[in-house]
Formats: sequence, C-alpha cells, structure tokens
Amino acid sequence: MIDGETVYSEEVVWHPKTTADWHYHYDGIVAAMKSAAAKMPRVDAIGVSSAGIYVNNRAMLASLFRKIPKEDFDAHVKDIYLNAAREIGAPIEVANDGDVTALAGSMSLGENGVLGIAMGTSEAGGYINTEGGINGWLNELAFVPVDLSPEAGYDEAADDIGVGAQYFSQDAVIKLAGYAGITFPEGLAPAEKLKIVQKMMEEDSPVAAAIYEDIGTYLGYTTAFYSRFYKINHLIILGRVTSGKGGDILMARAQRVLDEEYPDLGVKISMPNEKMRRVGQSIAAASLPVRKIQA
Repeated sequence: MIDGETVYSEEVVWHPKTTADWHYHYDGIVAAMKSAAAKMPRVDAIGVSSAGIYVNNRAMLASLFRKIPKEDFDAHVKDIYLNAAREIGAPIEVANDGDVTALAGSMSLGENGVLGIAMGTSEAGGYINTEGGINGWLNELAFVPVDLSPEAGYDEAADDIGVGAQYFSQDAVIKLAGYAGITFPEGLAPAEKLKIVQKMMEEDSPVAAAIYEDIGTYLGYTTAFYSRFYKINHLIILGRVTSGKGGDILMARAQRVLDEEYPDLGVKISMPNEKMRRVGQSIAAASLPVRKIQA
C-alpha cells in the first residue's frame, strides 16, 4: 500500500501445513515480501497477517508450522517474520489473521461489534468490540470445539476433537468432498483439492453446492455458540474457502439458520468483494505498522 491505497496484491498457492523444512517457509515468505517491495519506490514498514499466536512479532504457536520439528521451530521459526523483515530492511508488525480479518471487516463496514472469521488453511477468528477496540484475548477459534459429538475427528494441533479448524477451513471442504464421493488425483496439496471443488462450483455442480450448504449450516449454529462469548453485530467472513459461488451459498445458508433459529441475536453476515475475500487480510495487515516520522 502507498498512502493508504493498494497498488499491488497477489495470491500464491503454497503448502505450509504439509512441509517440515523451515527453509521452505522462510524462503516463501521472503520471496512474497520482495515481490511486493519491487512494486514500490521504498518499503517503510511491513504488516503481516498470520495464523497462530504471536507475541512481540514472534511465533509462539502456529498451525501453519505444525510439521516443523520443535528444535527447528525454536531455532528458526519463532523469529521467522523478524528475520524476513531484516532482509527487506524495514520494521514489521505481525498480528493473528483472525484479528486482521475483524479489522478488515470493521474498516469496510464502518461498524463495531464485528467478529471476523477467515476460512483458509485453518480457521482464524478475531473480534473488534462494540467500542471499536480489541479485547486482548487470544481469539484462536481454530482450537475451540464446535462439535460435541464423541465421534468428532481429532486435531493434532489443538490436541482435541471437533475443533473449528475441521469445520471452517479447506480441510472441511475436502472432508465433505470425500463423503460426497469426490475423488482427487494423487499427490495434490489441500489448496489444490479446494480449487477442484471450487471449479465444480463454478460449473454449478449440485454436489459441490451441498458441501457449501453444510459448511454454512455449521457456521450458522456455531455463530450462535460464539455469541455466548462475543457481542456480535456483524459477522464478516473471508479467506480462500469463501471465494466464488460457494462462498455466497455458504453465507446465505448461515444467515438463514441465524434468522430462523436465533432471530433475537440480530447477527448480520457479510463478505467483502471477491478480491478482498482472497487477499483482504494482507491488505488490512499492510495498515498495521505505525510509521515514525522524523522531525
């Protein structure tokens, strides 16, 4: 961004959750930063939206890096964004992608009491309270159980069953695709499998539509559950899973559940435009750093 205006954005498919080599992650992050830097006369600051728990811009816990051995995580990943920023030569601000989602929603709506959920590699959650601030909580909704069935699937990152990451992410689409009889070529990464389902959706496949109906149903009931802990006026959803026709079906179904089953909550669901659904977090993240002006 230059003077608050977006001058460049790009989406790059990569495979962080399945890669154990920390060099892959570091090189990919640096390459993305350099690609953006090449489009600007200079880089004053870098803003990062990333899944996980970050303290002082350091990664404390992040499902993106779940395959990396603990020794490498401690030695190379905790400071991965700080080290990448040094290569660019600019200060950096790192925030949880859910908080950035909520920020993006609050910015676009001009409203407060906004819960943001990003559905991508995992589920990210963030909240802008009714005063327009951040509560200071860890809104790591990916690890919050939403399916209370004892038969719910186990999640290794959460060390729990039935957590949100299994129901509001590309993994949810892939799991439901399997139940629907959709098969994928061998060796595809999760992001590539998601693209196949999205292509089916663009061709108006009723099987693909049913997948998004199911996720929308999950989201409607889960939003009512989240409302026990957050005052939600608006729910904004984005992330790669919401891209295309499937996202519209998902949103409509979730809104129907809320309107019919929980009308007293008064929650309204919205999504940004198509571009913002996919890369909106990065655009909002670019507004995070505070630049110090020299007198």
